[in-house]
Amino acid sequence: MIRVNLIAERKVAKKKFAFPIEQQLTTVCGAIVVAGVLVCGWRYWLVGHEAARLAADIAKAQQETASLKAVIAQVHDYEEQKTLLQQRVELIEQLRKDQTGPVHMLDEISRSLPPMLWLTQIKQTPNSNEVLIDGRSNTLTSISDFVGGLEQSGYFQKSIEIVSTTSDTSPTAEKAAAATTGEVIKFQIKAVFKTAGEPKAVAGTPTTQRGN
Repeated sequence: MIRVNLIAERKVAKKKFAFPIEQQLTTVCGAIVVAGVLVCGWRYWLVGHEAARLAADIAKAQQETASLKAVIAQVHDYEEQKTLLQQRVELIEQLRKDQTGPVHMLDEISRSLPPMLWLTQIKQTPNSNEVLIDGRSNTLTSISDFVGGLEQSGYFQKSIEIVSTTSDTSPTAEKAAAATTGEVIKFQIKAVFKTAGEPKAVAGTPTTQRGN
């Protein structure tokens, strides 16, 4: 009777078609390398895509910055023009105030002039409200009335000083004296004109009559 050992043949067949351990390690290592390459490639693509997006954002931000610089420059120019205009307006207002003072001062002096008195010179001290008034009169009473009128106007500080009173003997004064009944008196008074912010005296306040 013939016996055939099939188990041994199966074992031999299994040994014949099995991969050696070295090939298995190589295959596993190769698979790991391929997976690593794929991961690196995907990562590289992702980083490149992110870098491109960032570059686009940077370019857009640079354009916006350039636009903002132009706007900022325009705003700066506007602020400078606004400052210049404000300074001009303030200067104009100051000039108007400065012009109003002398005009009003002359108006008050003209209103305070009594009869038989005339003025020859009005001089204001630079950077001051002090005024020197020169004139001629036929009587000392007219000079005193003139001073009292200036003080009662409320636009001149008290007390107004009569600097000098002298007889005028010039040819012109002699002609004027010949046409009148009294002598011609040359006088000079010193007054201080009040600014717009200073309080005015109440009209009708008694004043001291001044003479020679």
